[in-house]
Amino acid sequence: MLNRKPATLRVDETRALRQIERAVTELRRGGCVVLRDAGTALVAQAAETVNPDSLARLRALSGATLSLVLTRRRAAALGLAEPPSGPGGAVQLRVAADAAARDLRDLADPSAVATEPLPLATATAALGTADAAVELVKLARLLPAAVVGELPLRNAAALAEREGIVLLDAGDIAAYQVTAARSLRPVSEARVPLADAENTRIIAFRPSDGGIEHLAILIGDPDPKGSVLVRLHSECFTGDLLGSLRCDCGDQLRGAIAEIARAGSGVLLYLAQEGRGIGLVNKLRAYQLQDDGFDTVDANEQLGFDADERVYLPAAEMLRQLGFERVRLLTNNPEKVAALTRCGIAVVERVPHVFPANGHNERYLRTKATRSGHWL
Repeated sequence: MLNRKPATLRVDETRALRQIERAVTELRRGGCVVLRDAGTALVAQAAETVNPDSLARLRALSGATLSLVLTRRRAAALGLAEPPSGPGGAVQLRVAADAAARDLRDLADPSAVATEPLPLATATAALGTADAAVELVKLARLLPAAVVGELPLRNAAALAEREGIVLLDAGDIAAYQVTAARSLRPVSEARVPLADAENTRIIAFRPSDGGIEHLAILIGDPDPKGSVLVRLHSECFTGDLLGSLRCDCGDQLRGAIAEIARAGSGVLLYLAQEGRGIGLVNKLRAYQLQDDGFDTVDANEQLGFDADERVYLPAAEMLRQLGFERVRLLTNNPEKVAALTRCGIAVVERVPHVFPANGHNERYLRTKATRSGHWL
């Protein structure tokens, strides 16, 4: 039932998305990539996957002193930088020539137990390509840290071709979220009767880089001319599927479906951004830190992430393609209201969406209210 055609990407935008997808795959399997901008170039690997052989290869490819690039939040957790006042930003640490792969992994991972003093150096603001390396590692859903070696800019393309390494422009990484959202297009639709909403259809939207699909769950027959009741729900494997009591996600999902059905019609967008955008593996790491005493915000920041890494550009694009530009938003999260508004969707009403604590998630819900500003 699309009311607006998906955007047509330029050839260079399509090429950039495909290169980023290739780079993400390389990083996840322990490979390296080459990044460049107008003035610098480097070879990079995710710190989480570095081993003695790959570290030796990075040193050979670069021929320069390697650096470890961390988010400013992770560097602050290590006592190497001041905490950032807002989101984003990375710092660069020069590492000793004899630093071992395990040393670098330990600096990236708050669950690691160092057996000896780590090779620390003064943190400096990361260059554009180094900052882009961390953003790329985040897209790979790995710990947000990269090991990098500088390259002469004039040699970057030739080295990447000779070694069979993916070559990326830092600017394409910075533009990725916007470009990927614009590339979304519907790929499948089916009628799926639900327990609380039998008149339901699901439309799957896929980005052109082949990434994981986002789902639009249409309940009843919402009118694009009106103000449709909408819920933005980020996937939660543990809460939605397993019924985890550590969060309220399962209650929110099923409660939203029932509430939209009672209202007669509406849309639930099921967004592929597990763990507030850090991925399932990192969410489990955050849970381990919470068991050690950190709250949900501090746990994410110990890992090096911002408290909430989600983006709502895909949600806005899906709503626009479905013809919905005015919504009544079912949420307790003020950032969702602000984010949709920034993306050009008019939020005409905020509809409360509150569920009682269960004894296991009381601290989690209190933290969302006191530290993330969620309405009660």
